[in-house]
Parts: sequence; structure tokens; C-alpha cells
Amino acid sequence: MLMLAAQVILLGTGTPNADPERSGPSVAIVSNGSAYLVDFGPGVVRRAAAAKIEPKNLKIAFATHLHSDHTIGLADLILSPWTLERAEPLQLYGPRGLRSMADHIEAAYREDIQIRLQGGEPSNKTGYKVIVHEIRAGEIYRDANVTVRAFRVPHGEWREAFGYRFDVGGRSIVISGDTTPTDAVVEACHGCDVLVHEVYSESGFARRPPEWQRYHARYHTSSKQLGEIATKARPGVLVLVHQLYWGTPDPDLLKEVQRGYAGKVVSGRDLDIF
Repeated sequence: MLMLAAQVILLGTGTPNADPERSGPSVAIVSNGSAYLVDFGPGVVRRAAAAKIEPKNLKIAFATHLHSDHTIGLADLILSPWTLERAEPLQLYGPRGLRSMADHIEAAYREDIQIRLQGGEPSNKTGYKVIVHEIRAGEIYRDANVTVRAFRVPHGEWREAFGYRFDVGGRSIVISGDTTPTDAVVEACHGCDVLVHEVYSESGFARRPPEWQRYHARYHTSSKQLGEIATKARPGVLVLVHQLYWGTPDPDLLKEVQRGYAGKVVSGRDLDIF
């Protein structure tokens, strides 16, 4: 089989803030016609369609953690591709609690599912099903295209949060998920081709109320801290996502990171491709 270089497509770069220009967090790794999603924030299926990924090809997804802004699109990911002819069950990987979340979504939409199955709508009988794999750190998935390894990251009070490394199409891609600074990202990347990492603006942080400063310092990574991480991790390109600006212009956020990092940095936007 000819192995084509993988694409990294930012389907959503947003945060809980209701920014109409940024859908909820989601990254697609695409290789040889197969798509692998990391997280599924609001608008995930429509954003995938905008990226020319057919909904019926949304078959495999990985959750970094279960915060609502990263998972609120799960009902969309389960049901919309099924109504658009996905016949395979969705394969879903992530932390403990993901199976319960998927089960409750199916229960909430039980009447919708039954009407589509038995009410005369042309439909297959399998595409709405979900097969959940609650994971531990290490290699969690492999097929002819890709090997996926999960690694633990610290994200405040969450008992389990993960980042992922994809080795696919001759490229190595690391996605941090939401995290405070951790050497786990450095070790997973170690000269990787693309590092997709969350960030908040240091100057914007200084303008936040004390209670929010305490929260974000325990859950996220500052621009200064990310510069230090990237210097040790040495990615080919560092891609900023889940940017918390708090009034800081995008060029200034880049400068904050670049004060501590001399490599290539891009502040990601929805539908950017790397």
C-alpha cells in the first residue's frame, strides 16, 4: 500500500468561550482516506465536512478528557454520521467515564434511534452503535495507517487526562490535550514533526481576577511555559490551539511564546492544515 503523508487538520481551536470563528476543540489526523479525531467539541461533524472529510468516514475518535467543551459534540459524532450512511459502529478511545457518557447519550436519544430504525426511514442497523475503549497510557491503537500512543497529562482535578502521539504516513504528531506544563509532552514529542499544544496568554492572565488565575494556573499552560516546553521537545512546528487570549492580540501571543522558543510557531485557526 502506498503510504501518503498524513495531514493534521484543525477542526476546532476554541475554548468554552462562544467565539463564532472557532468551533470546539477537535483535531483530525487524515491518512490514506482514513480520519482519526482527537476530541469532539461543538460543531465537529460540520467542521469535518468543511474540511472535506465525509461524515460516514468519521469512525474512530480519541478523547483527551471529559470536559464538556471537548466532548459536547459526542452526540453529533455518534448520530449524524449514522444518518449520513456510516454503517460501522463508532470506535471511541479515552479515559474512564467515557463509556458511561456514550451509554447515556444513546439512552437520551433512544426514541430518535427507534424512529429511524423502525419508522420507515432508510437506515442501517449498526452505524449508531458505539464501541468504547477506556484506556491506559501506552500504545492503544494500531492499523495499517497509524500507531497511537496515549500519555497521561495533569489537568487540574481530572483524575484522568491524556495526550496522544500519532505515528502516521512517515510523520510524528503529538497533541497535548488540556494540560499544565509536563515533561510527558516533551518525552512524547522528542523532535516530533508537529506538536499541537494548548496555551494561554501571560499578559492576558495578569488581567484576570485572582480566582480565575488560580484556576487556569492549575489547569492550563502559559505562553512562557509553552516556550520552555517546546525548546525541550524540539518539534518541527509548534501549533497553538485552545488559545485563551483575554484581550491579547494573536501576534502578541505568538511573541510571548517566541520569547522562550526559537523554533517555528503557528497560532492555529479552524480548518488550518499542517
